[in-house]
Amino acid sequence: MIAAVSLFLIITFSVLITKICTIALVHTGLSEESAKFQSRSAYTGAGLSTSETENIMNHPVRRKIIYNLMLIGNAGIVTAMSSLILTFVLPESNASRLYGLLIIVGGMLLLWFGIRSSWVNRGLSRIINRMLKKYTDLDIHDYAAVLHLKDDFKVIEANVDSDGWMCNRTLQELNLREEGITILGVHRKGSGYFGSPSGTFMMLPNDVVTIYGKSDGIQSLYNRKKDYYAQLEHDKFVEKEEERIVSDKEKLKTQADE
Repeated sequence: MIAAVSLFLIITFSVLITKICTIALVHTGLSEESAKFQSRSAYTGAGLSTSETENIMNHPVRRKIIYNLMLIGNAGIVTAMSSLILTFVLPESNASRLYGLLIIVGGMLLLWFGIRSSWVNRGLSRIINRMLKKYTDLDIHDYAAVLHLKDDFKVIEANVDSDGWMCNRTLQELNLREEGITILGVHRKGSGYFGSPSGTFMMLPNDVVTIYGKSDGIQSLYNRKKDYYAQLEHDKFVEKEEERIVSDKEKLKTQADE
């Protein structure tokens, strides 16, 4: 029975640890879904190789979080397996084994409902956030909230194609701000990263651009080639952005009148 209780406690601590690491990764600028995926991968030792994993390994704070999580995960999985084996090997009677099984099943169900509960998740997140702010020097920012990554807004990275509409044109010529699209930065091989580039900055082939804007506008931008239809697409999204601005002004006016 002691082994069964130990197994339940180990799994509970494992869930708590991955939750803490997920929130810590979110504070470094990673999206919640990516942070959750990377935390679980590191804890279980899945070791999946993705572009997101490269971003984590190139970030000193994220790398430290994942490194510590991998060490804890190795110890936790071994201990959990040992406790599971002892739960059914040590007891001399079937009744004791049954009690151990009931503790494990009941504990797992309780833990599952706790994980699925939005109330528990919000409360736990607030506590972890408060502890991280108080006892760590993490850069505490929820970038998804800061950039308002909802209502179809998003941030992506994409390459500039040699035959693309953006290639060999300055930001001033592209005039993307009129479409509601903002260039946050450009990474150029051999030259480094250019943050918040000015209007005279020219896009070159294979530049990796970080873009903020509406999903449909960004998708349209990267589908455009150097032809007549590209300008038509630009004009269409400029018109859509103007309509959005007018709509936002009307909302503000209505709120002010109320």
